[in-house]
This record gives sequence, C-alpha cells and structure tokens, in this order.
Amino acid sequence: MADLQDHPYAAPSAIGELDDTPDGAAEAPTPAEVDIERARVLLAAQLVVDGHNTLAQELDRTHWHDLQHGSALLDTDIPRIRAGGVGAQFWSLHVPPGPAAVQDTLDRIDAVRTLIASCPEALRLALTAADMVQARDCGRIASLLGPVSGAALGDSLATLRAYHALGVRSVSIAGTHWTADRAGLTPFGEEAVREMNRLGVLVDLSGASEPTMDRVLDVSKAPVILSHSAAHALTPHSANVPDDVLRRLHANAGVCMVSFAPDQVARHAGQPATLWDVADHVERVREVAGPECVGLSGSYGMATDAPHTIGLEDASCYPNLIAELLHRDWSEADIAALTWGNAARVVREAAEAAQPA
Repeated sequence: MADLQDHPYAAPSAIGELDDTPDGAAEAPTPAEVDIERARVLLAAQLVVDGHNTLAQELDRTHWHDLQHGSALLDTDIPRIRAGGVGAQFWSLHVPPGPAAVQDTLDRIDAVRTLIASCPEALRLALTAADMVQARDCGRIASLLGPVSGAALGDSLATLRAYHALGVRSVSIAGTHWTADRAGLTPFGEEAVREMNRLGVLVDLSGASEPTMDRVLDVSKAPVILSHSAAHALTPHSANVPDDVLRRLHANAGVCMVSFAPDQVARHAGQPATLWDVADHVERVREVAGPECVGLSGSYGMATDAPHTIGLEDASCYPNLIAELLHRDWSEADIAALTWGNAARVVREAAEAAQPA
C-alpha cells in the first residue's frame, strides 16, 4: 500500500514542491485541492447525515460549553461537526446490558435531550424527515435519538412505545436474547420488529447475526438501517454486513451507513486503516446493495487519543472522504444520495409505513 504522505488528499500542500512557477505568480491549485474545495461546496449544499455518533457516552465527563466552542479531548464538537458538513446525526443511546439498562437508557435520553435544549443555536431535536430538513434549512444540526439497545426494552413493547414517545427513532436488535443465532428471531423478537414498524421506529441491524438480519428482512414491512457497519467481504468484522444481506437490503430499500471505525474498515494486515479503506467499503456497499442503499457513519464521540482511521480522525474530516470519491469519478447525484438523500429517505419511509395507534 502506498505511504499515506504520497496520497494527494493526505498532504496537498506538499504537492508541487518542485514546480517551476515563476516568482510572484499565483500557483495553480493541485488536483487534490480542487477536489477538496469541490467536496466542501457539495457538502455545503447537501449536508451529511451521520448514522452513529457515540458522544452521549461521554456526556458525564464532558462540559457542554466545551462541545459548543471546541473540545481538545474529543474527536467531535459543534465547530468540527459544522466544518465537516454534518447537518444531521443519530445519537447512539447504547448502554451496558443488565438490570439497570432501562433506567440507564432513560437517563441517557434525558441527558441528550437536555444537551440539545441547551444548544438551541446549534442543535435541534428531529422526529421526522421533515424536521431534519427544517433544522438543516435553519442552520441547525438535526438530532435524531437512537439507536437504543434492544436489551434496554426489558422484554416490553410498552417500554418500546415509551421510548418512541420520548423521541427515539431507532432501536438496535443486536445482543438481545430474542435474537437467536439459528432461528434469527424469537416470537417476541418478531413482535418487537412489527411494533417498531407500526411506530415508525427504524430497526438497526448493525452487529446482528446473519440469520437474525435475514429474519428481520423477512418480517419488516419498512426499510431497515445498519447504523455503523461496513462490507464483511472486505473486512471480516462481526459488526460488518455480508454481501447476501446487502443484496436483500436493496429489495428492502434500507440503508447501510458505512462506519469509519478502524477495526471495521482496515483492509491490510499490519497496516492502519485509512480513508481509502473507507472509500473501498463505501464503493462495495454501493456496488452490491445499490447507490440508494449506502450512507455514512463517522462513529465519532470518542477521546482524541482513541484509535482513528487515518484521514478521518475527527468530525471535520468528511470533505476528505468526499474528495476521494470525487477522485474515483462519483457523480454529484450519487454523493448527494450518500450524504443526505438515502438516510433522509429511510427515515421518511419508515414513518410512512407506520400505522396509527
């Protein structure tokens, strides 16, 4: 694999060190600089929906003031979210499994809603696709609650309905005892999926077993999401999705939001994960599932010293990836679908498939 410094998007200022530009003449922009600027222009017009921000797990240790004005301790804050062209994000509400999971989830929902209310000039709670558009058009970052861990339902559809009433719009089914590796879903699991459909809550398949994914796709009448997965064919990680499921995702009209997590996308043994690896995963999902079924998931919300993918170290780095896709001849229409269109559509269609109580 080429050294990162040799890649045009890694260090554009170093390109052309040996040029013969006459003294006093303006230097022509490099191809990398042109693509970066074009990426920023595209993102300004069609912002990113980030499928999985884990910042809620850090709220107990982070001052909200730092998030508004910049935090050196984290890989995400409001200035970097804006610099990255992010216009909406799903706030992951995962908590550890156990007897306190329901209470811990309620506490986390309350903390995120309080944070959103405390930053009215930057954040806005979004319950629908229309809310996402309105927040974006007002210069706010649309904030969608979820995924909640399925284990935090406490085997209760009433708890699911309560989460929905509090604004939760996505539930992860991985790691629950009602997802069986061989059968896929227990009878309660099937009822839970049907109730999510009825409420307009997205079913999140990230991290589930392949039989579970298959059974959910059999049962669900609404599009599903994978909030933070990449292509298993390229990187055999347990949270990644096999090609067979991606093909079924096309028929379901769901969306796989490609994770930037280094352990999910690294393609070369002994080599760190890079933005080219992420671009490879994005292209694989697009190739197998279709251009209408791929999105992005930075999985930001960690400490700055945690492992990160090179070139995508924090939430300001989305233009780097878009520039790489432009370099690979992606059309502006496909990039617009990748960044905003597909995720907004699946939120809208899940709500349209819901039934009144």
